[in-house]
Amino acid sequence: MAIAPITQVSGTAVPIPGADIDTDRIIPARFMKCVTFDGLGEYAFYDVRFDPESGEKTDHPLNDERFNSASILVAGINFGCGSSREHAPQSLTKYGFSAIIAESFAEIFYGNSTTLGLPCVSSNRENIDALKAACAENPTLQVSIDLDTMTVTAGDLSFSVNMPASARQALLAGKYDPIKELLDNNDKIEATATSLSYVG
Repeated sequence: MAIAPITQVSGTAVPIPGADIDTDRIIPARFMKCVTFDGLGEYAFYDVRFDPESGEKTDHPLNDERFNSASILVAGINFGCGSSREHAPQSLTKYGFSAIIAESFAEIFYGNSTTLGLPCVSSNRENIDALKAACAENPTLQVSIDLDTMTVTAGDLSFSVNMPASARQALLAGKYDPIKELLDNNDKIEATATSLSYVG
């Protein structure tokens, strides 16, 4: 069964402050003892969402009730840097995010996100700051990412975004999950293996 292509993602967005947000901030290492990725969502940004001493919620945007239904995350430069842990994008999808807009992304985080069907698009700081301000002012603002036209629209705001061609093509074609691609082409893989003289 084919995976549905991802051509557009729409929803409300939450602006996350800061640059160089690494994967340990996205999902602290102590929560990575899970056998599956289920349940990781509740630990996304845990150490900045909760005070380490009191355990009380901080003023982090993800604790702001105005952004409770946000499905798009808006961030700064070099988002997802640091360790290459797959748990980081997994925790974000399990939290409820379906796309990320940022100034730039760490390469391995980007690849891990794409294979989950989590589109990551980038634009310049001026556009990102404008989008963050618009969402902060109006948390119900609908934000749309169009992978066909490579544009983001949010009310009167509209700007172009970037993404590697290979990632874009994989999402648009519904061929972003490499494991599914292998399973769907098992007959071809076996036929190729049989045709190789050195495969016993």
